[in-house]
Amino acid sequence: MAVRLTVPIDEKSVRALRIGDSVLLSGLVFTGRDAAHKYMKETFIAGSCPASERAVYETLRKGLAGGVIYHCGPVVRQRPDGKYEFVAAGPTTSIREEPYEAAVMEHFGVRAIIGKGGMGPRTLEACRKLGAVYLHAIGGAATLIAESVREVVAVHKLDFGVPEAFWEIRVADLPCVVTMDSHGQSLHERIEAESRRKLAELLAR
Repeated sequence: MAVRLTVPIDEKSVRALRIGDSVLLSGLVFTGRDAAHKYMKETFIAGSCPASERAVYETLRKGLAGGVIYHCGPVVRQRPDGKYEFVAAGPTTSIREEPYEAAVMEHFGVRAIIGKGGMGPRTLEACRKLGAVYLHAIGGAATLIAESVREVVAVHKLDFGVPEAFWEIRVADLPCVVTMDSHGQSLHERIEAESRRKLAELLAR
């Protein structure tokens, strides 16, 4: 049975999760890929936030406290009324954000990262230290996942381009699987180790 999580997520709920758990996520989520993570790290964490970026910072600071970042470059269309909607919302490869993610999680109080392929040791340690999880979304199911996006609340930094902007979305029952938990466990590490073992066996024959 899937665990239902609603954003903002408290630490106790995250600590109760283990790798392999199925999750249905509801609430406010922010998309963010390479440009977004670089921007957060350089503008808000390593640098001093200029006045021109203060509104974006305050939105992220509020929305990511106990919140979720989804590594996603959506396909978006604009309706006649001017509002946006997601056509496709599949996950992108998460490891590209490894240089930034731990710092972003700590600074903003992020509780969950969604993506595909897993992340590295710094993010795993941040999950353990901060009480956060990595949720694996279904690759190749971009249209199906888009059905979970019930509303595009806002878009920030659209000048980065549609795939790289921060899309602030409201989701309902977005399906994910916990593959990195807050107890230092990673399914990705286990699978990689098992694959290496199997390869060594094959090469030894």
